[in-house]
Amino acid sequence: QVQLAESGGGLVQPGGSLRLSCVASGASFRLYAMGWYRQAPGKERELVAAISSGHITGYAASVKGRFTISRENAKNTVHLQMNSLKPEDTAVYYCAADLDYPVRSPDYWGQGTQVTVSS
Repeated sequence: QVQLAESGGGLVQPGGSLRLSCVASGASFRLYAMGWYRQAPGKERELVAAISSGHITGYAASVKGRFTISRENAKNTVHLQMNSLKPEDTAVYYCAADLDYPVRSPDYWGQGTQVTVSS
């Protein structure tokens, strides 16, 4: 069993930055691929970034070059650094864990953290 807890969301102006973090409980964190999904109002949940247990990363086209996913296995933590934020990045962001990369069918989800990009 893995429990995920996100933090770091908030309100930011266009062009600004935010860093999301997700802390996982359980001793098997290093075995899981981790991902960040987001869901905007009226839209389907989409995968924006994923990182394998071996630190291979992948990004959605809409965020590539602006977002960076990383993990610290010693701290059971995965981060999402978001730069050059746009209003269309506004969404609830969810951390997800999957034994398979690129985290298409997560086994575990966090509760979500709101990111709002607005002037």
